[in-house]
Amino acid sequence: MEDISVEDLKARLDKNEKFVFIDVREEWEYDDDNLGAMNIPLGDLPHRLDEIDQYKDQEIVVHCRSGARSGNAKKFLESKGFTKVRNVLGGIMAYNNL
Repeated sequence: MEDISVEDLKARLDKNEKFVFIDVREEWEYDDDNLGAMNIPLGDLPHRLDEIDQYKDQEIVVHCRSGARSGNAKKFLESKGFTKVRNVLGGIMAYNNL
């Protein structure tokens, strides 16, 4: 599935659109600045798949600080059978520059 721009993400959040939203940054990063996503740090993701398993065929948007960790999370989730994963390009840094 194609990745998503920060502009598209902001528009969807502003409209309260429904999608599964996961922040893969560390807890301290999430506590400093978050967009309301579920926080599952990238290193914890393999051990917490049961928390999101019911969303395998739903759209999942993953983000991090710059888009690198969430890109890895997207690849990992796809390898585990998640079919509609999108990475936020530029991450929260780009989002905060809107």
